[in-house]
Amino acid sequence: MLTNEQEAALIAMLAAYKEGKKISDLDDISGDADPTVLVIEVEENGVSKKTTLGTAVPIDVLEANYAYGVEKDQTDSSTAWTRVGNMELHRTLPVQSAMYGCLLDDDGNEVEKLPADTWEESVRDGSAGQVMVCIPEHYVKFTTDGDVYRVMMSLYALPGYTRVPKMYVSAYQAALDRDNLKLASVRNFDAQYRGGANKDEYDDGEYNTQLGRPATVISLTNFRKYARARNGEATTEWNCMTYLAQRTVYWLYIVEYANGNCQLDYNAELTEDGYHQGGLGAGVTTWSGTAWQNLFDGSNYYPFLPCGCTDALGSGTGTVNYTLIDADGAEKSFDVPRYRGIENPFGHIWQWTDGVHFHMTADTTDEDGNVTQGLSEAYATDDPAAFQDSNYDGYDYIGDVPHDSDYMQTIIGGARGDILPSSTGGGSTTYWGDYWYTSHPSSGEALHGLLFGGCAYAGGEAGFGCAHAYHAPSFTSAYIGSRLCFHPAQSESTGANAEAAE
Repeated sequence: MLTNEQEAALIAMLAAYKEGKKISDLDDISGDADPTVLVIEVEENGVSKKTTLGTAVPIDVLEANYAYGVEKDQTDSSTAWTRVGNMELHRTLPVQSAMYGCLLDDDGNEVEKLPADTWEESVRDGSAGQVMVCIPEHYVKFTTDGDVYRVMMSLYALPGYTRVPKMYVSAYQAALDRDNLKLASVRNFDAQYRGGANKDEYDDGEYNTQLGRPATVISLTNFRKYARARNGEATTEWNCMTYLAQRTVYWLYIVEYANGNCQLDYNAELTEDGYHQGGLGAGVTTWSGTAWQNLFDGSNYYPFLPCGCTDALGSGTGTVNYTLIDADGAEKSFDVPRYRGIENPFGHIWQWTDGVHFHMTADTTDEDGNVTQGLSEAYATDDPAAFQDSNYDGYDYIGDVPHDSDYMQTIIGGARGDILPSSTGGGSTTYWGDYWYTSHPSSGEALHGLLFGGCAYAGGEAGFGCAHAYHAPSFTSAYIGSRLCFHPAQSESTGANAEAAE
């Protein structure tokens, strides 16, 4: 005889059995579900237990299905990388394809997603928000096997992979709202957003006007200050260009095009295997310094390209021709590059980049005339709250950088994917294809900041990875600007570079 409780339990069991479904009758999971967290049944010592697919399946099997990347022997002088992982993902590019243009308000909310094909009919003057490119959350793994450096990425938190948080990078080289001293990403030709050093004497010029151009002659310290002003410094989410954002865009490009020479001719055609090929062209790097200066009375290298001149490409990749008339009446044409909505990812003007300090010390000579080279140490942080310009507190030592300027041959790399050089000796079309600029104090020591990209006369030295460590963060120049970034606040467990669960 069953008790009332036993009878109720039996009825519940029968009801559950009646409502149960065969596996074949269950609905399919959504297409964007993470397969690595699916719970499966396994048998251990004759006992059924549960685990996740990501834990039970070997990492090489997971990578063959859910990851794609590239690898390169750093002793090989070619700039080409070898594609590895899931080859179909190299065709679909799930991480890169999830990038899109949008308008972002000062609280970091997306106001509008911009059309994929063209932005020319969209409001981009700042009245509806900052023109940004969203980079989706994804996961990466950097490994070294002898001389071979490998980069893998996935939409999923595979074991041993590091989380790259969602972030926003300005579509344009940054402008400055002169009325409110807020860094901006806009296409706006009003005096409020006059670029360069805010010189109105060029306003009536067709090709040297500073209206609608990016802002320069601003220190790293003030670029950071003006970025933070977007939300009244309520948080550290708004920033000028950051090393985390620069590394992220760099590796997205390298994995997509499998070549370190980003100045290869642009080629819209896919390979016979369906992969992207070529580069972004020379970019805005082919002018002579003299002709550039002569556009501005022979004395300065102010920006000359209007922000948004490639907006016809929308969130896509390609080049758009821009032709100007120089001070001597000659035409000068540039094929302005765009990478997935990001205009001029290198070239035109240098880009202050926050999050890296270089500790440079002077060379010393002993009484016998023997010279000991000074230190060239790199320190970095991806935590915007730690950004400052006084010392190395809150920054981690990531490696030594070369003492002298030259083309990069190897990079620091490591588990973070650091893109600063560890040695030089390459060329514009060999090894990494980008140049390293550096200097040391004549005595004592100095803290230097980081520039990326190169300028309009840099030629083959310019590129995604072209890096410059000459100056203190207080330095300003007519040809140094930055970008605007928004890094949404992260919890301690899900912040930048948090590792996926093993």
